[in-house]
Amino acid sequence: MAQNRLFRHLLVTTAIIVSGYSACWAGKESLIQQINSWGLPAWLVTMIIAMLPIFELRGAIPVAYQLLGIPIIPAVILSVFGNLIPVIPILLFLGPVSSWLRKVPLFDRFFGWLFSRTRSRSDLVKKYEMVGLMLFVAVPLPVTGAWTGAVAAFLFGIKFWPSLLFISLGVLIAAAIVTALVLMGIWGAIIAGTVLSALAVSAAWGSFRKRKHA
Repeated sequence: MAQNRLFRHLLVTTAIIVSGYSACWAGKESLIQQINSWGLPAWLVTMIIAMLPIFELRGAIPVAYQLLGIPIIPAVILSVFGNLIPVIPILLFLGPVSSWLRKVPLFDRFFGWLFSRTRSRSDLVKKYEMVGLMLFVAVPLPVTGAWTGAVAAFLFGIKFWPSLLFISLGVLIAAAIVTALVLMGIWGAIIAGTVLSALAVSAAWGSFRKRKHA
């Protein structure tokens, strides 16, 4: 079971890095045409991508810089702001909205799954609170980021302003990491794939050891 989960982590992580880089270069022209067909300005496309869970700024910065032709500094600024837009409503309204929606069985199952999944992936936040929250958001993994960090801050009872501050710091660190990798081109993709795979192995091994000793 643990080996299967480890294998899935490796596949997902590697696929994200390889497919993301391939999309930005092998299918560059077709992707640009598709994005242009939306009729949206490049800055808005960048912010929308950064606002989306899973993608966040780790997807927005490469798209803005490599596909949309936005200079790297404006691309980073737009991605950071876009990534932070969902954080405030999540911190302010997740509690009351989830309590109200959980009266419906379907939403009750969804929020139960979401909260359980977030807790299981938020050991840093549980152990180190605000600093852990910053580090959790800073590592640009598919299972971390501002969205998951905001949910974790709510679950562990961190107040609004400290949560917003440390999530913002984490987003800035993540932006610096992603920007460095993007500017390195193919070597950045290789480094990212290697590091993320190592982190996936470490996380899966830690989970396996916890279950073994439980």
